[in-house]
Amino acid sequence: MYRLAAFDMDGTLLLPDHTLGEKTLSTLRQLAEKPITLTFATGRHYLEMKDILANIGLDGYLITGNGTRIHDLSGHRLHASDLPEDCAHELLHTTWDTPASLHVFRDDGWFTALDDPDLLIPHQFSGFRYQLQDLRLLPDSGNSKVCFCAPHEVLLSLVPQLEAHFGPRIDLCFSAMDCLDVQPAGSNKGSALAMLTAGLGLSMSECMAFGDAMNDKEMLEGVGMGLIMGNALPVLKAQSPHLQIIGHCRNQAVSHFLQHWLHTPNLTYSPEY
Repeated sequence: MYRLAAFDMDGTLLLPDHTLGEKTLSTLRQLAEKPITLTFATGRHYLEMKDILANIGLDGYLITGNGTRIHDLSGHRLHASDLPEDCAHELLHTTWDTPASLHVFRDDGWFTALDDPDLLIPHQFSGFRYQLQDLRLLPDSGNSKVCFCAPHEVLLSLVPQLEAHFGPRIDLCFSAMDCLDVQPAGSNKGSALAMLTAGLGLSMSECMAFGDAMNDKEMLEGVGMGLIMGNALPVLKAQSPHLQIIGHCRNQAVSHFLQHWLHTPNLTYSPEY
């Protein structure tokens, strides 16, 4: 029996317009009544996620910043990991050979030097906004992650630069096709979920998880049942071929799968695409 369900947000729980569908919300409420511990594991900021949960009336543990922060049901911080100060300084003070925009996550918000309203489209549901800032003026400490945003081909060309400069001091992952995240080494959703479940007296084998991007990979492969969205990044599907693929987020596939699991688990699941 699974006792915890962990959900990525964008491309997984959320519709393509970054809102939460009514079927999905209803299913999450059914799960909470089982009871099954709900956990939301996302690259989004804690400040945004706590407001989203409050607005939809759900309680859940929060793994945010791709595993760099963990908060309990009361909003108490259980874990924090930050980029090493030297790495943060080099990230923010080096002139990288890329047109990608740079974004920094800290406990007090999301910071960028780029004023681009299109960046706010995925956050219209919550109203969360960036703060405009000369990033070189930010402290070297307290930076949970840095993101480069650009078309995928641009970010692919940036990866070798970052790998050559930092080596094993940091981890890189694509949280979306147009978003490359730079994180503390060893900090990811999977390691954060393992830390959370240990504190709750659960094993990872008692968890199910849903995701669509490379920042979900460790989590999906570490739980008892990892489920990949039909709209997932092709590289995730290729690197985790043993995991089951369900339907598309536009069809609220997480809800579709969970309704099957809750009510007809003896039957073979057929994804809706």
